[in-house]
Amino acid sequence: MAITINVRYTETGGQARAFAREMASSGTVSMIREEPGNLRYEYYVSLEDPETVLLVDSWTGQDALDAHHASPVMERIARLRDQYDLHMSVERFEGLADNPADERFIRR
Repeated sequence: MAITINVRYTETGGQARAFAREMASSGTVSMIREEPGNLRYEYYVSLEDPETVLLVDSWTGQDALDAHHASPVMERIARLRDQYDLHMSVERFEGLADNPADERFIRR
């Protein structure tokens, strides 16, 4: 069952955006995307609150997510979170798929 985790990083002075930029420029994002079972790892900046960055992180299942959490890259992420003094909120979604009833609302 696929798992998607939304992580909202917040801080003042552009720290959340700087964290996301460093994650990308250091190659950490690329390494995570190459991990077995990773489906998506993308950062977005809020239009309403530029001090908030959203990470959409999806995995094929709990085993893949557990392996990611046990990987050395998590130590780097934790250090960067501390360095940028980020605050986080997390939402977890499991087994979501397109619902045919929603199709009429989706423009492809």
